[in-house]
Amino acid sequence: MIDTDPAVLVLEDGTRYTGRAYGARGRTLGEAVFATGMTGYQETLTDPSYAGQIVVMTAPHIGNTGVNQEDPESRRIWVSGYVVRDPSRVVSNFRATGSLDADLGENGVVGISGIDTRAVTRRLRDAGSMRAGIFSGPDAALGAEEQLEIVRSGASMAGLNLSAQVSVAAATVTPARGERLGNLAVLDLGVKQATIDNLADRGFEVHVLPQDVTLEGILAIDPVAVFYSNGPGDPAASGDHVELLQGVLREGLPFFGICFGNQLLGRALGLGTYKLPFGHRGINQPVLDKATGRVEITAHNHGFAVDAPLEGVIESPAGFGRLEVSHVGLNDNVVEGLRALDIPAFSVQYHPEAAAGPHDANYLFDRFRDMVAADLAKKN
Repeated sequence: MIDTDPAVLVLEDGTRYTGRAYGARGRTLGEAVFATGMTGYQETLTDPSYAGQIVVMTAPHIGNTGVNQEDPESRRIWVSGYVVRDPSRVVSNFRATGSLDADLGENGVVGISGIDTRAVTRRLRDAGSMRAGIFSGPDAALGAEEQLEIVRSGASMAGLNLSAQVSVAAATVTPARGERLGNLAVLDLGVKQATIDNLADRGFEVHVLPQDVTLEGILAIDPVAVFYSNGPGDPAASGDHVELLQGVLREGLPFFGICFGNQLLGRALGLGTYKLPFGHRGINQPVLDKATGRVEITAHNHGFAVDAPLEGVIESPAGFGRLEVSHVGLNDNVVEGLRALDIPAFSVQYHPEAAAGPHDANYLFDRFRDMVAADLAKKN
């Protein structure tokens, strides 16, 4: 037993799980979701796409390799809460600089351990992702009805815009590596460091821009292309980003989007989006690339998806020409990628940078580079 302090996880439907405090003490609220990756917990914690969510880890043993200063994917931990079954009692890795428990505590992340996370996962799969709360310290002694009332008073992820919380306040620049292709405008909706590194490795000088940048601000850096990152929240609540992207597309700039960027491309093209029952979160999701017929094992973190026909070519309702679904999730036939046929734009719903793996989809950065190079050659 690492700690005997009591803690409780309370779901919106009244389901309760009693365990031990892990990380900081107190209370936290968020949307309860489960992540199926067996490795990469530090990358998960620092993925901005998890902002506003209480993450339940389905892998039973968490914390074995401790934490270090090399693996974070952004400037801080973003999860609202953390749920694990068996936290490691010792740290066993030569790269470790501290323990996960201590790191969570230092960052004010309230967690819970010692509960059956597989049972929580089954509950979320049956009932869908829902609001939840973790209560420890003095808050663990609150009455069950009071705790449930606090949970039900929390914000729902549907209709929530979190981009301003996770985006940079001012532009940052990462120089191109190797042969320079040009300036790339990256709209930071929750971008990960591995994404920036992959883009820089393809010859882009990566300009990470705040989420409230204007079209004039993007054009001011003379970009050869535009990239929309992953991020948290409901794409239906990001109308400004959709309008901005439509302006980018009308300018004829090549575009690549991942995760949240895929949903926003869908909306910019005139398609709808919807909330998935429990979403896709983990590093073992099979996706079919329709162009090649290959199945890729991919990393996901999304609770919303694009609503589009899986087969055939359709006309963009927003007037951007023909488009098609390029990738399909094989677990539940969810749209996992879009490709415009008359303008240089495509996107995928998953994470091709996949820090902690897998790397089956890393070729998409090459595909983007080649598309931009072809566009530059045509213009010159």
